[in-house]
Amino acid sequence: QVQLIESGGGLVQAGGSLRLSCAASRRATLNYGVAWFRQSPGKERQFVAAISPSGGNTVYAEPVQGRFTISRDNPKTTVYLQMNSLKPEDTAVYYCATNLRHYYGRSPESYIYWGQGTQVTVSS
Repeated sequence: QVQLIESGGGLVQAGGSLRLSCAASRRATLNYGVAWFRQSPGKERQFVAAISPSGGNTVYAEPVQGRFTISRDNPKTTVYLQMNSLKPEDTAVYYCATNLRHYYGRSPESYIYWGQGTQVTVSS
């Protein structure tokens, strides 16, 4: 079992940048497929990006392609989501998730462990 902890959310103007972090509790290794999702009020949870255990493969949702970058550090304890050129429609609670396996796809039902989320608000 693992507890995921997100950080880095906040309020930013349109066109600005934020970097989100996802770490496992007690600085445990996060050497698994990890994904970021987001959810706005009244909407379903939406896939944003995912990264393979090695970090060599990444997947992005079309709305964030070219603006967001998912990465992980070398000790594989933290996964990042660098968000550039932010738009008001990026406003949401952002969650990281893993199923402690190789999987790094788009389906939220395939992930078992979720963080509590971090709020990102982009003002126009």
